[in-house]
Amino acid sequence: MLRSMTGFGAAAATAGGAEARVEIRSVNHRHLQVKSRLPQSLAHMESQLEALVRTKLSRGSVTISVDVERPRGTAARIDAKALRAWCEEIARASKAAGLEAEYGLDTLLGLPGVLASNADDDRSEADEALVLGALTGALEGLDSMRMREGKALAADLRKNGKTIHGIVKKLEKRMPVVVKEQHAALKKRLAELLDGTAKGGRAPSDQDLAREVALLADRMDVSEELTRLASHLAQLEALVTGAAPAGRPLDFLVQEFFREANTIGSKCNDAEASHLVVELKTLVERLREQVQNVE
Repeated sequence: MLRSMTGFGAAAATAGGAEARVEIRSVNHRHLQVKSRLPQSLAHMESQLEALVRTKLSRGSVTISVDVERPRGTAARIDAKALRAWCEEIARASKAAGLEAEYGLDTLLGLPGVLASNADDDRSEADEALVLGALTGALEGLDSMRMREGKALAADLRKNGKTIHGIVKKLEKRMPVVVKEQHAALKKRLAELLDGTAKGGRAPSDQDLAREVALLADRMDVSEELTRLASHLAQLEALVTGAAPAGRPLDFLVQEFFREANTIGSKCNDAEASHLVVELKTLVERLREQVQNVE
């Protein structure tokens, strides 16, 4: 089943008065790219969250936002090591800038890592478990949305595929007529050449005639291209209805559609066939736009 690369999911997990909220968004991207926005105390979880996402998704630009709230009233402590490191860093920066360092304790306590809860160490593992649980729920919501959008994409792709199939059938019907018309034009040209011979010109040789007919047949023959288009349409149906991620195969398949359409267009010296080719290219372009959002 096709999945869209665009979606959103959110979930929360609570335990012991603490709550972790996770939101996950994904948009189009050629590969899988994961970015996390985490509280400073959980920054070390970034690779762990990415690994979990990669077990569920194969393509898309994914952004994870994590927020953790703990119950108020918890005793706090000052991390003397962190406080000393900040004071030394501020002193060095002030000296380098030629300024006098001026700051109060209230400023220092607001710096990351200086003021911590006595229960921080005990809660670290609990917070990690909450975040992983919330992320699992958010991923389920994201996957549900991507599946819903994937169904709509599959319907559009199949609809365009059927329309392309109709154009292929019209070209198959039209091209023999075009060849006959070109044969008639060639006969007319030959008659003019023979008339010129009667007036003293050079009569075309059998070799010249054979070469003209062979060139005409080669220029106008699009049977191979139409056969390949029919094969591509069958492959499109298989990818759309299959269970495996189909985004990348569909990317390559659309390129093949364009290649066949361009080749047919270069061989069609006929207004009606050219109009059909323009319509064909328009539909293939729609396929390309839709495929850009398929996982």
